[in-house]
Amino acid sequence: MGEKSMGQVRIGALEAGGTKMVCAVGLADGTILEQESMPTDVPEKVIPKLAEWFSSHDVDALGIGAFGPTGVNPRSPKYGYVLETPKSGWRGFDFLGSMTSRLGVPTGYDTDVNVACLGEATYGCARGLDVVVYLTIGTGIGAGVMIDGHLLHGMLHPEAGHILLGRRPADPGHSVCPYHEDCFEGLAAGPSIERRWGKPAVELADRPEVWELESDYIAQALSTYVLCYSPQRIILGGGVMKQMQLLDLVRSKVTADLAGYISAPELEDMDTYIVPNSLHERQGIMGCVELGRRALAGE
Repeated sequence: MGEKSMGQVRIGALEAGGTKMVCAVGLADGTILEQESMPTDVPEKVIPKLAEWFSSHDVDALGIGAFGPTGVNPRSPKYGYVLETPKSGWRGFDFLGSMTSRLGVPTGYDTDVNVACLGEATYGCARGLDVVVYLTIGTGIGAGVMIDGHLLHGMLHPEAGHILLGRRPADPGHSVCPYHEDCFEGLAAGPSIERRWGKPAVELADRPEVWELESDYIAQALSTYVLCYSPQRIILGGGVMKQMQLLDLVRSKVTADLAGYISAPELEDMDTYIVPNSLHERQGIMGCVELGRRALAGE
């Protein structure tokens, strides 16, 4: 870090999604100085562009939030590798190594949804909390989980978007997951909504039956997370959650699903327990900044 204080260092942030790569430079307090995005191409084409962008912006550290599944255990030989993804050219690719070899700066690495959770816990609506679940519901469904202030990894990382649900009897099933007929992502992600109802979610706002079914599936999943993780707050993001009528439906159905089994102050006010994201769609980038700060500080 040389003579720079932590407040002066320039931290690179790379939110690596399945369709686009968002690059940014920020400060440790979460201030974003510059941001740009580029399409997610095959590694041999996009990695040199990413490295050139961060090199030209003189970053002192880098935080990467990558689409998964990906290796997040630093003790694993697959740490920093993209694993069983259908994304062309990325399966088995050493994402972290390809960036560190070019930039030579301390680099933190995690999943895109974990860094979104970290962004909310550091700069957003989960500040001061120890156990948080961040859920994104869009093209896919992913969850970032923080336990005792640490992002949850374990043998890999949470794949809570693929928990199995009880399909509603009136739902013939329109799973878009190639692995599961009845998983959360397969039944409730944006593409499943479109397959079931014949239109994308944004064109179905005035169809209450759509959101009754969708909220059933989301509430089932959230109730499971409450029981398994005991989070102090659940944060919902992603394109499907832009249908704001979902929030109240989900809150009431989680209460019904839990059926009074758990008594906790947090559950007495569902409006502050299950909440929308708070950082204007920058929670992922800001989480990457914090990940890079931690890497620079050796945390």
